[in-house]
Formats: sequence, structure tokens, C-alpha cells
Amino acid sequence: MLVQTYAPVFLMLAVAMLVAGLFFSLASVLGKKLPTPEKMQPYECGSESSGGRHIKLSVKFYLTAILFVVFDIESVFVYPWALHFRALGWAGMVEMMSFLAVIAVALVYVWRKGALEWES
Repeated sequence: MLVQTYAPVFLMLAVAMLVAGLFFSLASVLGKKLPTPEKMQPYECGSESSGGRHIKLSVKFYLTAILFVVFDIESVFVYPWALHFRALGWAGMVEMMSFLAVIAVALVYVWRKGALEWES
């Protein structure tokens, strides 16, 4: 029974990976390869890159990325909970409030680290 349920999903994933691999391979083998010095230069939004390439990114960049992931995951979990709010009862309410408390702690952390400050 379980195989009948998930076989179409695995078949679709296998076909998708096969098609992607086939297209990538054909593009690599059959595609034109005319490297010129101009094509081999690094490209950054149509303008010349400036500054050192060895400089590490600011910690605020990573904090902003963490902030995005945390609140993206929050929205993914809160929406289904809201749909089944009445069926979950008090146990579901307590679990969601504890989840939101963890999210609030993450928000306070990034707020204190200054990830919400925008510098120009």
C-alpha cells in the first residue's frame, strides 16, 4: 500500500533528475565553447567590481539571513496551525505558544545584535 502511494512521487523525481541531468550534459557537450578574455572576467551586475575579494562579509549579513529563515519557518508552521486551531484544542495552543516564544527569543537576539538596523 505504501509503495503504491509514494511510487508516483519517486517516479516524478527520477524523471525530473533525469531530464535535468540530460539537459546539463547536452549543454556541456554540444554547447559552444569560445572563451575570450572578456568572457572570462568576473561579472557583477554590469559594473566593474571594486574592493578586496578576500574581505569577509559582515556578521550582520549572516544575522539577516538567519532572521529571514527563522521567520519564514514561522509562517510555514503557523498557517496550518491556524487552519486546525479548533481541532487541536488546548494542547495545540500550548505547543504553538511555546513555538512562538522560541521565535520571540530569536527576534530579541537579532534585535540586540543590531541585525534590524539599516546602515547606508
